[in-house]
Amino acid sequence: MLNNIGLPGLLLIAVVVLVLFGRGKISSLMGEVGKGITSFKKGVADGNKEIEDAGQETETVAKTDDEKDKA
Repeated sequence: MLNNIGLPGLLLIAVVVLVLFGRGKISSLMGEVGKGITSFKKGVADGNKEIEDAGQETETVAKTDDEKDKA
């Protein structure tokens, strides 16, 4: 069903949404969407950093244990 919309259909939907909600409401909504995307990207980057830090700690602990075993 959505495959047959095309450009004219999308423009019609955009105009209807603009008329129903107004320019100010759509602008604020898009601003909130942008903030959400930025927050999501930051969270993903922080999660990746925590995973890398945990991996480095594990390697450090493993090396320290190996050195203790040799002594």
